[in-house]
Amino acid sequence: MRAISQALAAAGAALAVAALAANQPWLDRHFLPSFFVPRAWYVGIEWTVRLALAAGGVALVLGRSRVARWLTRAPSTTLLVIAAAALALVAGDYAIAWMHPRPTEWLSPGEEPRRQQDARLGWVLAPGRTGRRTVSGRTVEYAIDAAGDRVREAGEPVDPARPTIVFAGESVMFGEGLTWDESIPAQAGAMLRTQSANIAVHGYSTDQIYLRLAGELPRFRQPAAVVAIFMTELFGRNLDDDRPHLAPGLVWQPAQRTPPLLALAGLLVPFRRDRTVEQGIRTTREALAAIVQLARHRDAMPLIVVPRFGGDDPAERRLRERILGADIPALIVPLDAGWRLSWDRHPNADGAHAIAAAIAARLRAGQR
Repeated sequence: MRAISQALAAAGAALAVAALAANQPWLDRHFLPSFFVPRAWYVGIEWTVRLALAAGGVALVLGRSRVARWLTRAPSTTLLVIAAAALALVAGDYAIAWMHPRPTEWLSPGEEPRRQQDARLGWVLAPGRTGRRTVSGRTVEYAIDAAGDRVREAGEPVDPARPTIVFAGESVMFGEGLTWDESIPAQAGAMLRTQSANIAVHGYSTDQIYLRLAGELPRFRQPAAVVAIFMTELFGRNLDDDRPHLAPGLVWQPAQRTPPLLALAGLLVPFRRDRTVEQGIRTTREALAAIVQLARHRDAMPLIVVPRFGGDDPAERRLRERILGADIPALIVPLDAGWRLSWDRHPNADGAHAIAAAIAARLRAGQR
């Protein structure tokens, strides 16, 4: 029993030390900003976990003798509990695998706008259909043309022969929860009186945005500008490898298979190693630079729009500056913290209008 008591004391001390060592700079380095969880909530959750670890560690140290007596009072029962827990983990792993979990950014196959699998990109929007979704209390129509672009109506496809501003991105650029006319591409196109092509796809990371743009840009005969989006709150998805992705050097890699329970644990506790973050920063910079080069190669004006809600958090600012540097043509657009859809983190029509107006102003200035 003495050995068990000492082991419990060591475990408790380790928990207490871990709680102290995991200070805010360490947490900011390993738990990246989240688009879906406000920064204040994120920090609150982290501190709650730290306090729980510290309290648990102290309790374990102080109550080690009592716990040791409880564990050794009925050793067969203790072994049965351990065995049951191990079997539960194995069974859970098989159960999750049987459910065929999807990539982190495409968990629901029936979600609108519908997506379909793609060998190179992971997924694309299902072409030639119109879907409807209720967001923030209203039903919004998503019309997708035969090329997989969002359009006003399915019968009004993008004309690749006309001068066009090509908008690449994810759900924010697509216009989640917004009508076509409220979306960023539609508003910016109307302001500039130029056709807009919305090739954004829900759940895309920066490397997927680049790959889709590389495949789609050649079909436009007169691209006037290429506008892509980057948000530090979405940087974490650039590190996911459960989908086709790009490694440093923009080398294409197939999706990596992770044991289902580990994948679930990573979703619930998104810890990132320093090496993973550094590789992600490098690859993201390379992908953004490649987007700029794609545009310039077609004599189109490149622009990386960077929406920023609320105040400029120092941790997010440092990450943004490391990725964008001074050589990527970025447009930071400060947004009111309240310009979001109700019960949703995506920009509302006011937020989309502010982003579109900033894009239009920059593109006008670039044409002079």
